[in-house]
Amino acid sequence: MARAVRVAVVAGVLALAAGSAPLVIGGEPNRVVSIALAIQEGQKQTRWPGGPVPYVWGGGHGNRPGPSLGTCQGYRGSIRPCPAATTKGLDCSGLARWVYQLAYKEDVLGGGTTDDHVRRLRKVPATAARPGDLVFYGKVRKRSVKTHHVGIYIGDGRMINALRTGTTIRTDPVRLLPDLAGYYRYDG
Repeated sequence: MARAVRVAVVAGVLALAAGSAPLVIGGEPNRVVSIALAIQEGQKQTRWPGGPVPYVWGGGHGNRPGPSLGTCQGYRGSIRPCPAATTKGLDCSGLARWVYQLAYKEDVLGGGTTDDHVRRLRKVPATAARPGDLVFYGKVRKRSVKTHHVGIYIGDGRMINALRTGTTIRTDPVRLLPDLAGYYRYDG
């Protein structure tokens, strides 16, 4: 029995040393991160039968959060013709909206774009960022907001996000894009 305990302790220490994303905050499982990871892994969710979730320009912005057909209006992607009108999936803010709705049991971010979402959140210093916070890209100033991307921070400088047409929900480094605007938290 003592050997089993030692093996478990060593495995735990190795997992921490490897930099695994903390899934527990204050003794409670981090629901936002757990849900985002499950979606990335293709697990069945409300409004999704399972399998990889593709990026879709404008996806996730229906009346209810979750994968939806997108739009080709404003599409500037390299894949032609625009696949958004025939593909069910999510764009970056659609992913954040759906994950938060699943975690908080209501549509706390609401419809809209990354600009609309960042206005509903509180900015936190990078040193205080926690898994489950949202990471925005672009420019956020006192009088203007012009963002273009959002990811779900999972710890260790990584985020789960819907990056661009031709990809599925995935993990990327927070520093993937050069114009990090900051970390934002929902206080609901």
